[in-house]
Amino acid sequence: MTQTLTPPAATATTGDRIRSVTLSHVVLPLPYAVSDAKVLTGRQRPLTETVMLFVELTTEQGFEGMGFSYSKRAGGKAQYAHLKEVMDRAIGQDPSDIAKIYESLMWAGASVGRSGVATQAVAALDVALHDLKARRAGLPLAKLLGAHRDSCRVYNTSGGFLQASVEEIKEKASASIESGIGGIKIKVGQPDWREDLRRVAALREHLGDGPFMVDANQQWDRARARRMCRELEQFDLVWIEEPLDAWDHVGHADLSQTFDTPIATGEMLTSVDEHMGLVNAGYRGIVQPDAPRIGGITPFLKFATLAAHHRLDLAPHYAMEIHLHLAATYPTEPWVEHFEWLNPLFEERIEIRDGQIFVPDRPGLGFTLTERMRELTLETATFTA
Repeated sequence: MTQTLTPPAATATTGDRIRSVTLSHVVLPLPYAVSDAKVLTGRQRPLTETVMLFVELTTEQGFEGMGFSYSKRAGGKAQYAHLKEVMDRAIGQDPSDIAKIYESLMWAGASVGRSGVATQAVAALDVALHDLKARRAGLPLAKLLGAHRDSCRVYNTSGGFLQASVEEIKEKASASIESGIGGIKIKVGQPDWREDLRRVAALREHLGDGPFMVDANQQWDRARARRMCRELEQFDLVWIEEPLDAWDHVGHADLSQTFDTPIATGEMLTSVDEHMGLVNAGYRGIVQPDAPRIGGITPFLKFATLAAHHRLDLAPHYAMEIHLHLAATYPTEPWVEHFEWLNPLFEERIEIRDGQIFVPDRPGLGFTLTERMRELTLETATFTA
């Protein structure tokens, strides 16, 4: 017997419009203050909180979406203020027209440019629109976009900061591996480079031949970076991250072509054009775009297509709740960065085992906001048709 299948009525979305959008400015304290090389060189203060910008939207037909952006140390208030100023442009638009909505908000705030705070603010709405589209289709976002895999390699960073002793880092690394995480990253870039090498050697011995990365957080000049990359070759690292200033495209390209250990960078760049500066300089390392920083899922996917064309490996920065879905769509298997810091904001947890992090089978991003997120909200703004 032949059965004719008809889609559920809820999928009929022709003529749907964005009815309301709520912005939330949230400050999430960290369990303890952390320090990377930027702190030890006196350029920044220890990190004590993450500032979040959440967007929750509803359409006339009752579909919902949730997205977020974030800031560390500074910029969170500016993101909230900027999106609040331009958000009215999205009300009444068809939520399926994500690129059109994105462009309309970028033009509304064009006087402050098309990178930095401007793109990071709009990113929260862009993520929410993609979440809505996938929820409406009843699919995880990775499946809606077109996945290459259902899981990705995963590594932990949160246990490897510089305020921690070597013994503390060892303990946290062991706990991460026991929980199913596959790789460990620690911070380097201290004023005394010999201390960096001592800590790296101790962790390499502790991890055996397991996947191991280091991150200098932009604190070396070109001469020091070349010397350190040469010294670090002996440790069989998966990559050396941000050895130079994030906007030193030529310097990063040179290192990526000189050393066997891959170079990784890109997390601080805030537009597709900034990322393409790396590629155009001849960079052959690992790219680390961050969807909330580059401006959302729309520009992330644009750059990912260009990066794949140039045969670059991918390791998205932070925000695993978003990046797991995007990493699953990349042609070659990326690494996804594990941070548990955002856990208090979401009801659900991501499955991690055997060195892999698994795409949720829930529609959209697969996350709902907690009451704790509401308690941490400092201010909100709602826009309606």
